[in-house]
Amino acid sequence: MNWRDHIHSDPKVLGGKPVIKGTRISVELVLEYFAEGGTVEDVIEAYPHISEDQVKAAITFAHDLLADDATNARRFAA
Repeated sequence: MNWRDHIHSDPKVLGGKPVIKGTRISVELVLEYFAEGGTVEDVIEAYPHISEDQVKAAITFAHDLLADDATNARRFAA
């Protein structure tokens, strides 16, 4: 999956936080659902206008961000 097809950042939308394209649903919000034990289905139930692919793109974006910035992630987790 190419998250770039679904995730976008614009300084005029939520202060530039990465969001699902065409929405104000941030990647951060999607990840909060999972941090609290939620599922893809829970996110879609709460926001029925987004797709499973969009939710998975948010997760992939977060993964790629952490993988790309492993030094900071290790320092934060220590």
